[in-house]
Amino acid sequence: MESKPIKLVTKKALEIFKPLAEQGDAAAQFNLGNMYLYGEGVPQDYAEAAKWYRKAAEQGDAEAQAMLGLMYLNGEGVPQENVQAHKWFNLSASRSQGKDHDYAVDSRNDTEKRMTPTQVAEAQKLAREWEPKPAQ
Repeated sequence: MESKPIKLVTKKALEIFKPLAEQGDAAAQFNLGNMYLYGEGVPQDYAEAAKWYRKAAEQGDAEAQAMLGLMYLNGEGVPQENVQAHKWFNLSASRSQGKDHDYAVDSRNDTEKRMTPTQVAEAQKLAREWEPKPAQ
């Protein structure tokens, strides 16, 4: 059972992140995605998590790109799609450092093992052609 202090913290976080996320703040969008993914302060909703991760990922947020890749890999909130998973992991790997970079590289390489050469080429092409979008 969730304690009152935690409920207050998650409620306050939602009050802070939601308006910022709606204004296009990538960090707030990423954090809101986490809240929906884990059901912290909101009902767990994978589709809503994917929506907020996508908004941040499309702006170039490396952590959101990795999380969106994971959602595509597992088919949580989005259709299971290895090409999209690979693309987002690849983009995250190119923008992150340290453990985040290692995670993205390992995830991309693991995903690649499940793909045909044609699918890998398509994912790489999508990653090369990708450009960040303005805040939304």
